[in-house]
Amino acid sequence: MSEKRKYKKEIMKCRKTIEEIEHKRSRSQSALVQAILLQEEPQEADVEWFNKYTGEIDAVRKHMINTQKKLDLLK
Repeated sequence: MSEKRKYKKEIMKCRKTIEEIEHKRSRSQSALVQAILLQEEPQEADVEWFNKYTGEIDAVRKHMINTQKKLDLLK
């Protein structure tokens, strides 16, 4: 497999992974927003899940950016 194809495939995989994690994160995000709107303390589990998924998204996004830079060098 050529390097360009390999990097493009990896970028698409990262985008799909980010979408999946964002979908999971939306549940805890909506719970946090609801708590804020109701002026309540958010549940600790919702905060932990939100932070966990946000960290995962950041890590995948950094990997995707690095892969895109490698691809750009080949063009």
